[in-house]
Amino acid sequence: MSHAIEQIRKIELGTGGPLVGVQGFGAMGITNAYGETDVAAARDTLEATLEAGVTLIDTADVYGTGANEEFLAPFVAAHRDEITLATKFGIERRANDPLHRGIRNEPAYLKNAVEASLRRLNVEVIDLYYMHRRDPAVPLAESVGAMAELVREGKVKHLGLSEVTGAELREAHAVHPITALQSEWSVFSRDVERSAVGAATELGVAFVPYSPLGRGFLAGAFADASTELSSSDFRQFQPRFSGDNAKANAALLEPLRKIAADHGATTAQIALAWVHQRAQVHGLTVIPIPGTRKRSRLLENTAATRIVLTTDELALLEPIAGRVAGDRYPDMSFTSVGREA
Repeated sequence: MSHAIEQIRKIELGTGGPLVGVQGFGAMGITNAYGETDVAAARDTLEATLEAGVTLIDTADVYGTGANEEFLAPFVAAHRDEITLATKFGIERRANDPLHRGIRNEPAYLKNAVEASLRRLNVEVIDLYYMHRRDPAVPLAESVGAMAELVREGKVKHLGLSEVTGAELREAHAVHPITALQSEWSVFSRDVERSAVGAATELGVAFVPYSPLGRGFLAGAFADASTELSSSDFRQFQPRFSGDNAKANAALLEPLRKIAADHGATTAQIALAWVHQRAQVHGLTVIPIPGTRKRSRLLENTAATRIVLTTDELALLEPIAGRVAGDRYPDMSFTSVGREA
C-alpha cells in the first residue's frame, strides 16, 4: 500500500520571484563529483522531488562539464511547467584536470555559455541564471549588464549571483534586480553572515544555501572522511575532509547527535532545520538546496522543513562553525569571504 508524500510549503523566491518549494534540490552530485552514479536510482530521486513539493532544481554548466545539464534534460522536458530551473555560468574547468578552476565573467563568454546551457537543457528559457563565481577583473556592471540583456531577450527570467560579498550584491542589484544569492551556509560554514546575509535581507534577495549538509559531513556520512573517499570524489581535495581536519570535524557532530536523538530525527535533518531557521533569525527568505541520489534521503531532507529547534538547541549549535578545522576550498579566493579578508 502506497502512502501519499507530504509536500513542503511554497515560498516566493525573492522579491517578485516564482513560487517554489521552501527546499530546493542541488543536482550537482546526482551525476558527478561524489563518485559513480546509479542512473535508475538518480532518475527515481528526481521524480521524488516533485512528489515532495521540491520544485527549484539547481545545476550548472561546469558540473560534469555539461553532462549534469544533459542528464536533467529529459526530466525537465517531462515536467517543465512544474519546475523552476536554475543553472549557472562562470567556472571554466578542464575535463582532464579536476583542480583547474578558471573564472570567466566577460559578456562574450556569457553569451556563449547561456546558449550552450539552453541547448543541453533543451529549454527555451532558464528560470534563474546565476553567475557562479565572481571575477574581480571584470566590472560587475559589465557582467550583470550582459546578464540583464539575456532577460530582455527572453532567454532568462531571473538573475542570481553566487559567493559574492554584501557590497558586490548591492552593486549588482543596482544594475538589475537580483532574485537569489547562492552561497555555502550551514552549521559548519557561516562566513556569509559577515556581509552577504545582511545585504540580501536589505534588498529582498532570496538566500539559497548550497552544501547545507557540509557536503555530507553533517549527515554523519563518514567515520573517517580522510580514508573513505573514492578517487572520483572531489571532496578528497577539500581541506575539511583531509587527515587530522576530518577527525577533528567529526567530533563536532556530538551536539547534532544529541538534538537529533531528542527529536527522533537524523543529524542531517537537524542541520537542515538549523538552516531553515536562519529565515527567522535574519528576516529573509532561505531556500537550501541539499542534494542526494536516493529517494529515501530526499524525503528525509524535506521532512526537516517541519522540525523546529528550540532556543536552547540553537545555542548548542552556535559555536560549531568557529571550531571547524580547515577551509571550505583549497583556494578561498573564489569565495565571498576570500574577498573580505
